Amino acid sequence: MTTTQRNEPAPNDSERPMLEGWLNYHRQTLAWKCEGLTGAQLRTASVEPSELSLMGLVRHMAEVERFWFRKILVDEDTGPIYGTKEDPDAEFHLTDADTWEEAYGTWQAEIGIAGRHAGGFGLDDLSKGRSKYNDEPFSLRWILTHMIEEYARHNGHADLVRERLDGVTGD
Repeated sequence: MTTTQRNEPAPNDSERPMLEGWLNYHRQTLAWKCEGLTGAQLRTASVEPSELSLMGLVRHMAEVERFWFRKILVDEDTGPIYGTKEDPDAEFHLTDADTWEEAYGTWQAEIGIAGRHAGGFGLDDLSKGRSKYNDEPFSLRWILTHMIEEYARHNGHADLVRERLDGVTGD
């Protein structure tokens, strides 16, 4: 089994490498929190009544990557990966048929697409799409900062879920 390498950005990086570096660090942290667990453990909810699991978090972050870098940044109408009109939070509703390989592969694919899309924008460039909550465009800087916040928050959840599963803790 490989161990995920987490790399902090250099403390003297310029703004874009710093933002992208911290986003990648948090992506790597979520992958690290999932390492060494069985499929059953990755599907295990934190504590009832919550359905929050590590696999659910990974699937959720695949949805978040898709939303911000495909729907908002480039206005690509891809639709959700897991969610439906009837079950908008389907990424958290796991069954025995859901696999880590699919969840991880989908998440990594969305990260790759996100990087390609972001590469075509400067930090001050505005998104082509809009969110339903705000009819204003977002700068790439705002999206990268928001994604860092999103991962940091969910990595805190992942810390607690992982500790409950097998006692492993870490930063």
